[in-house]
Amino acid sequence: MDPIFFHRNPETATGHGHAAVQGHATGHGHAPDDGRLRGLKVAVQPGVAVKGWPTDAGSHALAGYVSLEDATVVQRLRGAGAYLCGSIHAAEFGFGLAGGRTGEAVRQAFADIELVLDSIGESRVAAARAGVCGLKPSYGLVSRFGLIGLIPSMECCAVLSRSLDDIRETLRIITGQDGLDFSLPDEEAPDFSSMAIDPGKITIGVIDEAQDALPATEGEEFRASLEALRRRGFTLQEMSLPDFSLFSLVHRIVGSVEASSAAGRYDSVRYGPRAPGAKNWNEMYLLSRAAAFGPFVKSYLIQGAFFQFERYGAFEDACRIRARLVREMRRLTSQVDFLAFPGIDGGAAGVPSGGMAGVPSGGASGDTAAGVPAKGGPGSPGEAPSAPRYGAQASLRGVYAEFASTLFANVTGQPVLYLPSSPGGGRAGIQLTGPRLADGRLLALGESLLETDRKGD
Repeated sequence: MDPIFFHRNPETATGHGHAAVQGHATGHGHAPDDGRLRGLKVAVQPGVAVKGWPTDAGSHALAGYVSLEDATVVQRLRGAGAYLCGSIHAAEFGFGLAGGRTGEAVRQAFADIELVLDSIGESRVAAARAGVCGLKPSYGLVSRFGLIGLIPSMECCAVLSRSLDDIRETLRIITGQDGLDFSLPDEEAPDFSSMAIDPGKITIGVIDEAQDALPATEGEEFRASLEALRRRGFTLQEMSLPDFSLFSLVHRIVGSVEASSAAGRYDSVRYGPRAPGAKNWNEMYLLSRAAAFGPFVKSYLIQGAFFQFERYGAFEDACRIRARLVREMRRLTSQVDFLAFPGIDGGAAGVPSGGMAGVPSGGASGDTAAGVPAKGGPGSPGEAPSAPRYGAQASLRGVYAEFASTLFANVTGQPVLYLPSSPGGGRAGIQLTGPRLADGRLLALGESLLETDRKGD
């Protein structure tokens, strides 16, 4: 079994370009190639629909399912000339990183871009492990049509790459209304043009409470990163959000209820394999549902059902708290240009930390639950992933601890850019965010910081 790819595109890059032109001429096949992304290799997760490809979202609930049409993001990438090289091993429904190889296709240069479903911070943690850049776009900016996830109001299609310019050009293509995803507001997309950043005119806020739960070493690294920003001329401003710790609770309650509802379709009638031996319709439903999900997702769905049917008042309270947190974050982002949050310790997952350049191609563990390294490494050709194809082990407590510093943005819908640590070690990995639709400005800030990294402080 391929250690990174669940499915590889049997069509060569040359054949892909020819098919795109031919399909347009005959009225079928791929979208016409306008050339803007020609030569760009893109890897997707198995929860991103690609016509004719197996699209099981990493779950037994969709085992054997082959997509009948392209997701909007895929259609637009193909239309711009990008080559889809394959789909990578991913966690069940893309929730968390257990059992997957997210980030490895870019890290090992099999792909220039990876499209990653980000529902709790997966793109940023994967980027940290791979030593690359990751952008979670503003919610409602990229169509979710053709994406298979669990938490509709929090998940979005994120982009991983070694190059911020490739991320920028990819976003230019995939953002905007398609008339198929009703969560996309009718609004103008942000300006993704390159823009100059003058550190002397930029204020970056730092939320005190976001650092409270950091281990001592990570806290020191974050403070060192902030000092590096100060040396480069940025103004830093301390800020407070007393209820910051509630982000995790809100995500856990609201997210699990949405997941429980969204997964109701996998009943072996509409989707999913049917369990044998059932004596009646109700038994068939129960047996099939029991076999459809791995232990981690199943525990999440049970939790959601509990709040949905037994403690609905707690769910309503969580929704009200979420609205308050969104308002508070809007207030903070209106007072500064950007916010800085601690990065994620990619080294904890067995991946060497450091900048994007010169990252070794092997010897790193894959995505794991709660930061526990998996056996083996994706750098070994032909070696199967150590985790099972479906239902890799993880725990809710471990996953929420692992993503504690990233999930806030999924609750609020604001964009977040993860930058890897500088090659010289002067700055650790860091998350940068701003108000919703500040995606273009975040990329400009990231480019400015990476350029300074290349020149040295």
